[in-house]
Amino acid sequence: MKLMVIDGNSIINRAFYGIRMLTTRDGTPTNAVYGFLTILQKLVDEERPDALCVTFDRRGPTFRHLAYEGYKAQRKGMPDELAAQVPILKEVLDAMNIPRYELEGWEADDLIGTISVRDAAAGWDTVIVTGDKDSLQLITGRTRVKLVTTRMGQTTTKEMTPAAFQEAYGFEPIHMIDLKALMGDASDNIPGVKGIGEKTAMDLIQRYHSVEALYAGLEQVEAKPAVLKKLAEGREQARMSYDLAAIHCDAPLDFAPEDAARKPVNRLALYELFLKLEFSKLIDKMGLSAGPAGGVEEQLQGVGACESEQVTDRARMEELLALWRQRDHVAVLATPSLDAVCVEWGGEGAGKAALFFADKLEGYNDFLRGVFSPEIKKVVHDAKTLMERLLAEGLSPEGVVFDTALAAYLLAPTDGSYELEKLSVTYFNFEVPKARDYLAPDAFGPLADPAIPLAALMSHTALIELLYQTLAPRLEELGMRRLYDAVELPLCPVLAEMERAGMLVDRKALAAFGEMLDGRIDADVKEIYQQAGEEFNINSTQQLGHILFDKLGLPPVKKTKTGYSTNAEVLERLKGQHPILDVILDYRQLAKLKSTYVDGLTKVIAQDGRIHTSFQNTVTATGRLSSTEPNLQNIPVRTELGAELRKMFVAPKGWKLVDADYSQIELRLLAHISDDKVMQDAFRTGEDIHTVTASQVFGVPPEAVTHEMRRRAKAVNFGIVYGISDFSLSQDIGVPRYEAKEYMQRYFEKYSGVHQYMTDIVEKAKADGFVSTLMGRRRWLPELKSSNFNLRSFGERVALNMPIQGTAADLMKLAMIRVDRRLRAEGLEARLVLQVHDELIVECPDGEVERVKMLLTQEMEGVADLSVPLNADSAAGQSWAEAKE
Repeated sequence: MKLMVIDGNSIINRAFYGIRMLTTRDGTPTNAVYGFLTILQKLVDEERPDALCVTFDRRGPTFRHLAYEGYKAQRKGMPDELAAQVPILKEVLDAMNIPRYELEGWEADDLIGTISVRDAAAGWDTVIVTGDKDSLQLITGRTRVKLVTTRMGQTTTKEMTPAAFQEAYGFEPIHMIDLKALMGDASDNIPGVKGIGEKTAMDLIQRYHSVEALYAGLEQVEAKPAVLKKLAEGREQARMSYDLAAIHCDAPLDFAPEDAARKPVNRLALYELFLKLEFSKLIDKMGLSAGPAGGVEEQLQGVGACESEQVTDRARMEELLALWRQRDHVAVLATPSLDAVCVEWGGEGAGKAALFFADKLEGYNDFLRGVFSPEIKKVVHDAKTLMERLLAEGLSPEGVVFDTALAAYLLAPTDGSYELEKLSVTYFNFEVPKARDYLAPDAFGPLADPAIPLAALMSHTALIELLYQTLAPRLEELGMRRLYDAVELPLCPVLAEMERAGMLVDRKALAAFGEMLDGRIDADVKEIYQQAGEEFNINSTQQLGHILFDKLGLPPVKKTKTGYSTNAEVLERLKGQHPILDVILDYRQLAKLKSTYVDGLTKVIAQDGRIHTSFQNTVTATGRLSSTEPNLQNIPVRTELGAELRKMFVAPKGWKLVDADYSQIELRLLAHISDDKVMQDAFRTGEDIHTVTASQVFGVPPEAVTHEMRRRAKAVNFGIVYGISDFSLSQDIGVPRYEAKEYMQRYFEKYSGVHQYMTDIVEKAKADGFVSTLMGRRRWLPELKSSNFNLRSFGERVALNMPIQGTAADLMKLAMIRVDRRLRAEGLEARLVLQVHDELIVECPDGEVERVKMLLTQEMEGVADLSVPLNADSAAGQSWAEAKE
């Protein structure tokens, strides 16, 4: 039989510092609890213990504090965010039926020791889970320790058995007490023998085994005179430290191994707790629900199960379409292939639903045209994806008046995902059937049981209506309805059209570019082998580290768990010390271009010769768009070869690509939002802002500003927008930190409005709990209340940047809508095909180029009335690269 005992304080502490801060919507911190449970699940899966318990320290002094007043005296209290999670964890453990032990006057380590001794006496084995080495002294043939480390959300464990301990330390585990008696323990403020460090202490214990034996024969101990003197003078300190370090295994604990035998969790209590903590992934992983597992009917309770009908008659279809045209809205959900549609609308009492299937309704295409016409106002979930599907079928995506996914995103922009199942748990504390029940290609096939996908489709449609009723008032309450109606929702059809259009790729040129890269990669590989004097795997960090640092003798910069670090930062710092470094850096750049971009792009070219990226409008916390499959916003431009990739994106014969790019939009917004008069004047008069800044910071006339001065001023300008520190600025521009600090001080002296804005916006964010853009987009900042310096600093940087970057995103989206409407209004063939950061790309016939250039500039510059002018530059070319020149 095997019992696992977890050092509760140690593991929750490791989880807190090893996992990024997580909070619920009301600001309750949860990262430590989530991390603890993740570690618990991992180790229980690995060990499969028969019994399980957790020990905790209890507040107040222990017998060690009474023996030595300085015991743990230097320790600071728990951060508030961690302390708040301890009672939450205990509540979760109770719901999981995991016994927890704590005892006044005793530490958790003593309880662990007592438990392990009683286990052994009863013939049980013990696994101790901890992040501290104190428990290593408890290792025996029946007791082993798993040391837990958590970093960047990843948990690793190191198992310590008697053999593993002996190999690591060179003596038996029980003598860990003696080691601490000599060297002390800074974390517990155990003094040890003054002047005896870990290396000396290890040597002495390896040779003499115990403090008692060491002092019994001190005259015969072979050591330097200075060490012998320290030992003689520190005899009492060593004995006291021994007593402090020794774990007592005789705590008066009401415990027997059988008491901790694993029991089923209280599923309902745990479900309710996890809902409150917003642990939707754990709910899903553990299969928890609001009640006992049951059929579809039970799962639908509270979702407003509708009075439903399956429509197979054309007359009834026409009757319903006429009815819906009279209503203010209906909720609509369609399968990806559009072969099944559910429509829900309010009736007398409970809602009503109608189901339509392509293979069961004659005139199904007429139904699709009718229900997705502008005359029927629809509430949907993920409008952009639905619209793209409709366009693919030749249908017009009109009449959508609300998108619940977009609304949920605006209300919680850092949540990351907005699936209906998750929103059901978040807003209504219940689970609906999984979307996969009706998303599977054969969900409604002739061999499928229709009950499950039908129930899922209906419950999700009803959920869309419930979400609409909940989220729409919330948008109004928080002042984001204007942003939603004017920007987010109207952008959906624009994005859908852009995805359908795609960008044409010159396949032959891309293949030739790939072949050229292959040739250069091969040449680099040969050169690297020649410089190294042998062949090896260049992509292996360990093998490359061996070549660079062991064979070639370069000085190591930093090490990782597996050996030398050979990342780009390390190689850049070593540049100039060996010619192989430049070749390796070049090889890496070429290999990435080939694999990520050339090979990656080739795989996603569609049959029409175009790449159809997917624009993500519910991902970034600032409101910026992102793109996936592939990410065209990530095409490299800073290197000459990277910029070559843009040449592969072309216009069809007789057409051109027109590129329009905002000039310094974030700095212009900084000037407007901060109301800094100096910066505003520079933009109003059309001066180069980086030259003006260089002139102000370096105290020289604008005509005397050198290229290097302007480069540094540019780094300061953009760095300020992102809340850069003097240290980071010094790294960016290659100057000492004190010099970077002087630049920033001079900058703030000249741009005092910017300085005042930076102070005011952080204070306002602390008071309000959020920051917002000019159009009302919000980002909540619980990090500002953190006692963790790094988290708080992150929150302050976000507070500085988000109003600017978020407003830039809002204006770009509004510009896209205006450009699209204008192109249509003027009857042009031109169409938007791509948005990347601050630029828009339009594909148009040769004869429309000048009109499109003018139109783009007018709509982008006229998107907002600011205290400084917005400036957009446009150009045209046969390729994306040509249009950027």
